[in-house]
Amino acid sequence: MRKITLFSAPKPFSDPRIASIQNNALASWSQLGDVEILLMGEGEGISEASERVGARHLGGVLRNASGTPLISSMIYLAREYSRSDLLCIINADMIVMHDLLEAALNVKGRLRRFVGLSRRWDLAMDAVMDYSDGWEERLRETVRRKGQLHGPAGSDFFLFPRDCYTQVPDFAVGRAGWDNWMIYNARRQGWPVIDCTPSVVAVHQIHDYSHLPGGVPHYGMPESAENTRLAGGEAPIRYTLLDATHCLRAGRLVRSPMSYARLMRGIELLLRRVFFFLPAPLIEEVARPKRWKRRLMRIFGVRNGSSGGLDG
Repeated sequence: MRKITLFSAPKPFSDPRIASIQNNALASWSQLGDVEILLMGEGEGISEASERVGARHLGGVLRNASGTPLISSMIYLAREYSRSDLLCIINADMIVMHDLLEAALNVKGRLRRFVGLSRRWDLAMDAVMDYSDGWEERLRETVRRKGQLHGPAGSDFFLFPRDCYTQVPDFAVGRAGWDNWMIYNARRQGWPVIDCTPSVVAVHQIHDYSHLPGGVPHYGMPESAENTRLAGGEAPIRYTLLDATHCLRAGRLVRSPMSYARLMRGIELLLRRVFFFLPAPLIEEVARPKRWKRRLMRIFGVRNGSSGGLDG
């Protein structure tokens, strides 16, 4: 039995920039020791990349009409072929270090069911990573100097026991909404949602969207709209790390601390419960704090950048 199984559906390695990013990420996973790596899909170079890092290559992942792998199929294959109690679906552009493995084992020793995730550090990587001795210390210093901590939305890995997420909609990977649903579903099931940000430095290598039609982000794509529909509408895809129940800090599992952003999120959830009888579009107008801000700006004639602290 391996301690943890990392699984992903990489993009084809045909684009040199994408290939470099994914090779950096996969090489970091292979440095973790007692982990298993499953790479899924038939895209160009995935089989060869699997051989380079000692991963198992799995074909047969189901895809939607656009050819994008489905999250449901990926999790099914991981559960079917993994040899560990912990699964971690992770984007193939993420560099991770031993602190991810340590966090996983820490939480596993305390909870039977949970999902662990963290905010990522965005970092421009212009070269092949050097994985000689001391690479983690060097990378942490680079992240400290040049990295940017991402907001609470847009998680790039989800860690969970293998008996969690047994029923997942057919979300398209790499499109909007499915990651938010993972948090929503955990909360609905009553599983602790663990924010590992204080304990895990997960590095997202900044890239463009040249692999997508028009070279633009996926948010406006039909596949993202379909993900939203499969999730059950706008409300489930509003879930982010602001909805985490716990935080892993210095080896201790504690309740997530209150902040202004979490307070606003709590108010939003309360309003959604109070006005549940309204049509979904109207609930969106009533419940979302950012829309309050825009209304107030219009009422008082305040321009962007001079809102006098009306954040939300």
